[in-house]
Amino acid sequence: MFFEPPTAQDEPSESPQPGLSPWQAPPALERGAVLVSDLVLARTQDVAMIVQTIQAFSTGCLINVDVITRSAADDSALTRAIYQHMVTGVKAGAPLPDDLLRFGVRFADGSKVTTVGHRIGKRHPPSAAPPPGPQISWLLPGMSMRSGPEDSSVLVAGLWLWPSPPAEPFQLAVEWPAGGVELTFAEVDGAAIASAAGRSLPYWPDGEAE
Repeated sequence: MFFEPPTAQDEPSESPQPGLSPWQAPPALERGAVLVSDLVLARTQDVAMIVQTIQAFSTGCLINVDVITRSAADDSALTRAIYQHMVTGVKAGAPLPDDLLRFGVRFADGSKVTTVGHRIGKRHPPSAAPPPGPQISWLLPGMSMRSGPEDSSVLVAGLWLWPSPPAEPFQLAVEWPAGGVELTFAEVDGAAIASAAGRSLPYWPDGEAE
């Protein structure tokens, strides 16, 4: 035999990749309490964005946004733009590219946090200190299969807001020049999220065997 499997000593040693930090994604073993939202963020000729549900966790909230596109001209370009890691030209100090879909949150005190500059899936070592202020992380979107024209698509983008927002109204912002979406704000009920967070349960009750 010419090509043989490597011996144990020849196998490259790989350090285990650290998991996502609490400020990057919802807790893995917690279900989250679901709030039905149906909040319309934007609607143009070819694009609609609807917050269908919000999941409240003990550490933050997951805002689930349906991004629907329909365009015979270049729908594939709009679809690709939803995947932030595929958008090029995002550089420090330079104008944001028109195809960059961006979300943000503005709180009642005027402070804000946005997805601009966020790197999907970037992991931090367990010893990393939490960031000093709120964070909004864009989780990898998923395609929701639907029937209908081939030039239409529905993608679900998850926006993880950490820590839990104050129990007061705050604004969710969106802007997407390539999709014809101007800067738009929609009000979110922070008190309802805070109340629902207390109903978030673990997938396995305490004491149950794994």
